[in-house]
Amino acid sequence: MKRFLLAVVAVFSIIAPAFAFHCPADMAKIDAALAENPSLSADQLAEVKRLRAEGEEAHAAGNHQESVDKLAQAMSILGIQ
Repeated sequence: MKRFLLAVVAVFSIIAPAFAFHCPADMAKIDAALAENPSLSADQLAEVKRLRAEGEEAHAAGNHQESVDKLAQAMSILGIQ
């Protein structure tokens, strides 16, 4: 059981930094798309900006999975990968 827990902790410690580095790249993609004045409704644009801000806040707080999820929602609305 101890080995299993150590393995889980090891895997998480490897994965967590990957999420941390993923967030800034996603924020940059969103910022670039917003700079091009996308064809979105006012509601969609507000939602993208809200999700982008919440993603940045989650990233800064160390909640990288939440950040990745929020940023992915914003990217989906913008139609970017």
